[in-house]
Amino acid sequence: MIRVGINGYGTIGRRVADAVGLQEDMELVGVTKARPDYRATMAIEKGIPVYVANNEHAAAFDKAKVPYAGSLGDLLKLVDVVVDATPELGAEYKPVYEMAGIKALFQGGEEHELTGSSFVAQCNYDSVRGKNMTRVVSCNTTGLCRVLHALDESFGVAKARAVLVRRAADPDEISKGPIDAIVLDPTTLPSHHGPDVQTVLPALKIATMAVKVPVTHMHLHSLMITLKRPPTKEEAVQALHDAPRTLLVSGKSGFKSTAQVIDWARERGRPRNDVYEAVVWSDSVSMVDDEVCLFLGVQQEAIVVPENVDAIRALLTDIPAADSIRTTDVSMGIAHHG
Repeated sequence: MIRVGINGYGTIGRRVADAVGLQEDMELVGVTKARPDYRATMAIEKGIPVYVANNEHAAAFDKAKVPYAGSLGDLLKLVDVVVDATPELGAEYKPVYEMAGIKALFQGGEEHELTGSSFVAQCNYDSVRGKNMTRVVSCNTTGLCRVLHALDESFGVAKARAVLVRRAADPDEISKGPIDAIVLDPTTLPSHHGPDVQTVLPALKIATMAVKVPVTHMHLHSLMITLKRPPTKEEAVQALHDAPRTLLVSGKSGFKSTAQVIDWARERGRPRNDVYEAVVWSDSVSMVDDEVCLFLGVQQEAIVVPENVDAIRALLTDIPAADSIRTTDVSMGIAHHG
């Protein structure tokens, strides 16, 4: 059993905690919380041991009479790997993990340089073997990598261009987000998303731009991809269908917006209405000369969760990539075709 600790129990941390709990080869030892809020008490109600990061946090838990199992230092003594799900505090915690002598993985809010290793399971799983640390890339980078890797393997990608329409804030971030505005993100071009894709797929030529809009549940990408061996529409759709963790939907089936994708997840009984797959509108896939155009939906809260599970195996085991991806997908009810 791989003993897993999670530092941070927010948007990503609590989802990864639940996903780890579904794996037969992993044990969730505990999670950390900075505040004795409802998330902390809900973790305790689930039977998950809650730890505090430092004495200041401990005092707050004591005052609120919320029990805790110990400190972050205590948790690190009990685990083989820690998933850092703190809000961009990875650089602060990295030396703590190194001193504890355990493996660690970080989230896409951190810079690639923090670990020198960035991870998307179907793209570069084996590159992580033997490393002490890696970084699971951001939600947008994960979605782009899945789709571009699938097309590159089948037809060769000469170059890719993407326009990202980004959600302004997560659903519970009540103090964030532009109201009645479309925000250039950033105003200088290209955006950082292309170089981030290249931390996983270094040979891929890509340029990106992005804007934020006042929604909370998903991002939507418009992709134009020049292919070395242009396929038919049907061949392109089939390549995407066959890729792991890619879900094809259609406007003809009622998927007119991201709202219907979230509704699909809700009706499927997905925890928190989560969509772990990269969502491609099959009827948007079209060929214009040597370019394939398509719409890609990314749920920012969920798409990286299975990647965290696979990154744990890549760091600590010799389990092949395909076996790990399949095991994770079956346990979480994810669309799996690869």
